[in-house]
Amino acid sequence: MRVVTLSEIAGAARLVTDESIRRACGFAGLGTGVMMLAFSFDLGMAFRAGGVLLALLCFALLVAAWRVRRDSVRRTEAWTLLVAELPAARQPEHLPETLLLLSHILRERLIWHAERVAVVALVFLGAALLVRFLAP
Repeated sequence: MRVVTLSEIAGAARLVTDESIRRACGFAGLGTGVMMLAFSFDLGMAFRAGGVLLALLCFALLVAAWRVRRDSVRRTEAWTLLVAELPAARQPEHLPETLLLLSHILRERLIWHAERVAVVALVFLGAALLVRFLAP
């Protein structure tokens, strides 16, 4: 097993963390899209449902970011993906730093994704208001 630096671990951690969060957001987005499609008979209601569901997703991401410091990072999908991607990340001499680094990166990326989801939720809710006021 080769020796890796913390910067290599940080780069791999950022990639796998983004992959894990985007996978979860993709499934939530699929569910939101299906719900909006179910309300396609009323465009305003469809946008409102999408905005509310995305606001709930934003809240869930923020709660997950808050819980990162309290829970063990070893129980996350990001840790599993990081160890699969870079087995040297669990070397005993790097383990405490790796866990701390992963928790910081996971929290940072969860908040970053929550901000983007909040913007999309606001756009959907704004579109719902616009449709409601412009509809005859």
